[in-house]
Amino acid sequence: MSKEIRTRFAPSPTGYMHIGNLRTAIYEYLIAKSQNGKFILRIEDTDQERYVDNAREVIYETLQSVNLKYDEGPDIGGPYGPYVQSERKAIYKEYAKKLVELGGAYYCFCSKERLDQLRKGSESQGGVFEYDKFCRLLTNEEVESRLQNNEAYVIRQKVPETGSTSFEDLVYGTITVENQTLADGILMKADGMPTYNFANVVDDHLMEITHVVRGSEYLSSTPKYNLIYQSFGWEIPTYLHVAPIMKTSEKKLSKREGDASFQDLLEKGFLKEAIINYIVLLGWSPSTNEEFFTLSELKEQFSLKGLSKSPAIFDINKLKWMNGEYLRRMSAEDFHKVAIPYYKEIVHCGIDLKKVSLLLQHRTEILSEIPEKIDFLAELPNYDSQLYINKKMKTDLVIALNHLRASKEELLLLNQWKHDEIEGCLTTLASKLGVKNGQVLWPVRIALSGKASTPGGAVELAELLGQDETLRRLEVGIFKLG
Repeated sequence: MSKEIRTRFAPSPTGYMHIGNLRTAIYEYLIAKSQNGKFILRIEDTDQERYVDNAREVIYETLQSVNLKYDEGPDIGGPYGPYVQSERKAIYKEYAKKLVELGGAYYCFCSKERLDQLRKGSESQGGVFEYDKFCRLLTNEEVESRLQNNEAYVIRQKVPETGSTSFEDLVYGTITVENQTLADGILMKADGMPTYNFANVVDDHLMEITHVVRGSEYLSSTPKYNLIYQSFGWEIPTYLHVAPIMKTSEKKLSKREGDASFQDLLEKGFLKEAIINYIVLLGWSPSTNEEFFTLSELKEQFSLKGLSKSPAIFDINKLKWMNGEYLRRMSAEDFHKVAIPYYKEIVHCGIDLKKVSLLLQHRTEILSEIPEKIDFLAELPNYDSQLYINKKMKTDLVIALNHLRASKEELLLLNQWKHDEIEGCLTTLASKLGVKNGQVLWPVRIALSGKASTPGGAVELAELLGQDETLRRLEVGIFKLG
């Protein structure tokens, strides 16, 4: 009987969901669910300086909003809790002491002043600070005596000084690191909190995690984790290190530099389904040429073989295109529902909002574009008369003025203000004048919107605005040109 697949998403509560973090969560989820396994949520809050209030709620809400349903976690419980690292301090302390007994770690009593001197010495010689392993040489008696005297200490990993450590990664293959390049890093801090390097190993073992997804920046430090596993005699999980998501070929995405988080993208008007679909493809290729997947389809299609070693570039224009495709593939009713919050300016103008949605659906890439596309419906802007000049339509200011006057006279006589009647009226007028339809329709569109680009043409805009407002705006256009 094969072992149940168990993956975990272990974010730090820093207040937002970075795109790279969300991609890791999705990969962990898909690895588990594509093989009928369990997906676990664990909060890694050992770095209290970075903790942000309500950050846990952001994590819960984000995962729930994108339907990444976890089987165990802080808010729902499970057999391996608690699922918040700050609530597991006693567990780490117990295992840290055990690791010392097994020879995989040691007590370090070095003061901050001594460490600062070592750091200055390294920097003055142009090197990188590395602990000199002074306390590694203390005898058991010395250690015991200092513990009895309640001296402050940390617990450091005792890395072998010779040989090498290797592991198999499902993306990068065999990775080997010389032990002499690994520092005796701190596992337990003086305040009794574990470092990430120790806590994640203990938790992954105790929670029976089988597959760990990490960024490729952890490739060189993973052997340190494995040495801890080996000291305890624990089974090492399967590793998948994924390439970073880049802003450019040389720069990573960074919230600190203004790059969007998941929440930022939602606020900018991207659909969560499009965001998920896009970021899954940043580092993973399906076996077909298909680009559009629901989460259910991804559970069927996802394969570890599709993961790439190459960094992926986050292309906001590609995401916009994909988002636009999602909007176009929606039913008219569903699009109207997501568009409604962006109609605040025109909601009290007596305009048929469903007709607005029909015009916008195939002309919108991101929802936040909508207010700018329809602001003229609420109020005609103070536009430049030069907009009436259009070489393609063969209109100039004189032609525009004449055709606006004629259009107003014809539209004034209409008894039914419907699309077909308005269109028939204006195209018939063009025929009478012996000109192409565009020479009549273009000036009318400009008069009604004050814009060269609108979500609909002259007829659609006139129908939306109603007869009285259409005639009023045509009069404004005539006055502007007269």
